[in-house]
Amino acid sequence: MNDHQVDIFGNKNFTVPITQGIKYVGSKLKILPYIVQLLGELDGVKNVLDGFSGTTRVSQALAQLGYKITASDISAWSEVFGTCYLKSKKENKFYQDILDHLNKLEGYDGWYTKHYGAEIDEGKKPFQAKNTRKLDAIRDEIEKLDLCWEDKCVILTSLIYALDSVDSTLGHYVSYLAKWSPRSYNDLFLKLPKRFKNTQQHEVIRGDIFDTINSKKFDLAYFDPPYGSNNEKMPPSRVRYASYYHIWTTIINHDKPELFGKVNRRVDTRDLVAGSVFEEFRKNENGNFLAMEALRKLIQQTQAGYILLSYSSGGRATKQQLNDIINESGKLLKVVEINYKVNVMSGMRWTNEWVKNDSDQHHEYLFLMEKNK
Repeated sequence: MNDHQVDIFGNKNFTVPITQGIKYVGSKLKILPYIVQLLGELDGVKNVLDGFSGTTRVSQALAQLGYKITASDISAWSEVFGTCYLKSKKENKFYQDILDHLNKLEGYDGWYTKHYGAEIDEGKKPFQAKNTRKLDAIRDEIEKLDLCWEDKCVILTSLIYALDSVDSTLGHYVSYLAKWSPRSYNDLFLKLPKRFKNTQQHEVIRGDIFDTINSKKFDLAYFDPPYGSNNEKMPPSRVRYASYYHIWTTIINHDKPELFGKVNRRVDTRDLVAGSVFEEFRKNENGNFLAMEALRKLIQQTQAGYILLSYSSGGRATKQQLNDIINESGKLLKVVEINYKVNVMSGMRWTNEWVKNDSDQHHEYLFLMEKNK
């Protein structure tokens, strides 16, 4: 099933495959049509790296269009999503039978209810206790089923989607709503993820992005690093994805870890332990943001003919810094600018307009560059 869109120049129709994902700060859903369009205009692109794959919406879309995908991310939940959509092979009935079994389980008070569930007359927890009781029963049972990794990832993806549809949050887990959200009253129910037939042998990698780019070559690499915030007063814990989605990591690992803080975060998501260099808020001795130096290194070392880079105007980089980084390693072919405040999306061939635009409106950019040979 596909969505029909007008291209970035408004001249023709093209199709964007339907994808699935959770409520996610870094969601690529709105920019998928532009990613698909930009790749479709390039000749010879078959092998694509989705470098910070997150909930894997980009990987899902491009895989359905026939590209060979390598989905790479540091997080456990991204690996699970990627394996579900890109690697699982069994028929839907196999997974549906397992989901039917899990949906029939009686819930009970367990580790998840103790730390993340609350009764209706309580509050400030991500889930109502009736749903964490089901979670306790379902998650314990998944371990007993002794599934192979690919099959387990399909079931865990279903569980995360089910929990995402009954939570009482704004989409992350570093703070919870003071009053129960309307969806939190619904009952936890597992549904089959909308998988698709894969025509390529895709790869899913959990690990450091620099290990991935130094060991493999691609026709095109797509990067959307978590640039962090350019707000100097914003605590670093507010921009670290490991802390935003700590619950998903725990549910996947089922390790019942040591917790800390008001929202019961995993100890291994403390800022000094789990931060990505791309979320780094400090500067080096030359006064340059460490996150921007990491981006420069990423672009320089990536072995790909083309790089497609996402950037938000709320990120650490200034426009001129980003312009310099791109032009050090290749030629900028095209810029797509998306203004979310007025929902205006426009494309332009390379000029200096995007650097000179001093508007304080929030813009999202897509940069398509050709790497130096």
